[in-house]
Amino acid sequence: MAGATSAESGLRADARRNVEQIRSAAIGAFQGQGLTVPLEEVARAAGVSKATIFNRFGGRIGLIEAVIEEVVASELFAVIDHTRSIGDIGERVAYYLTAIRDLQYRQPAFNDVLLQAFPGSPQLMEICRVGSEANEELIAAARPSGALRPEFTADDLHALVVDSALALKHGKRPSRDDYDRRTCYLLDGIRGRSSAPDGW
Repeated sequence: MAGATSAESGLRADARRNVEQIRSAAIGAFQGQGLTVPLEEVARAAGVSKATIFNRFGGRIGLIEAVIEEVVASELFAVIDHTRSIGDIGERVAYYLTAIRDLQYRQPAFNDVLLQAFPGSPQLMEICRVGSEANEELIAAARPSGALRPEFTADDLHALVVDSALALKHGKRPSRDDYDRRTCYLLDGIRGRSSAPDGW
């Protein structure tokens, strides 16, 4: 009986180790290549078989659910929280859009979230919902102040970040300098007169 208990304990320890190795490999792969990275690559990095990923997580959706907090949600929610803490509405808009585009450039998985690449993941869809609410909240606060063009809407903001996600995922990746310069162009294009530079 004692031998059986020891064997079961060993199996549980192996299973826990496999789970942590897979989680760590998935976080690295998703952050580097996005949520569509082949599971074979995750398995190889974790030192397990692809079948083990299915056994432990049920497949890609389960794996996404297990690590999406570390990969995307925590950083996005920190951006949203910091945005809300900025008093000046013009600065709030500039920070939010710059930070979101920075996330898009650095984290391919964030673009997969924006594109709702895996609608079967409840957590991914919840991140989208929270992001959409943050967009609407920001635009609702900014438009009456004159910080944004009066015709600019939350749908426009959503379209801009989705367009960027599509370009980064499927197009030629720009240099960081070019990307940041285009962020400045974008901000200049949506600013209202109250937040435009002198001489605008």
